Amino acid sequence: MSAVHGADAETYNPWSVVNVVFTHLADAGLHPVLGETGDPGPPARALLLSLGIQPAAEGNREIVREIRAHLAEIRAAILEER
Repeated sequence: MSAVHGADAETYNPWSVVNVVFTHLADAGLHPVLGETGDPGPPARALLLSLGIQPAAEGNREIVREIRAHLAEIRAAILEER
């Protein structure tokens, strides 16, 4: 997710942002509940949008890049063994 669109926009895991908000509310003595029943995704998305953050399915792009690089290493290792 990103508040700024573009190739160099900083991204975040949306659940990290939700966690920060909920931690802050709990520290203030409140008892936040997200999606009281069922899937918390839609209420979490609404929370992020209200903060001006556009959720993105890929989450943190740096983590996605690291995962893809690691998978490429695994594929290369497997293909070399054949």
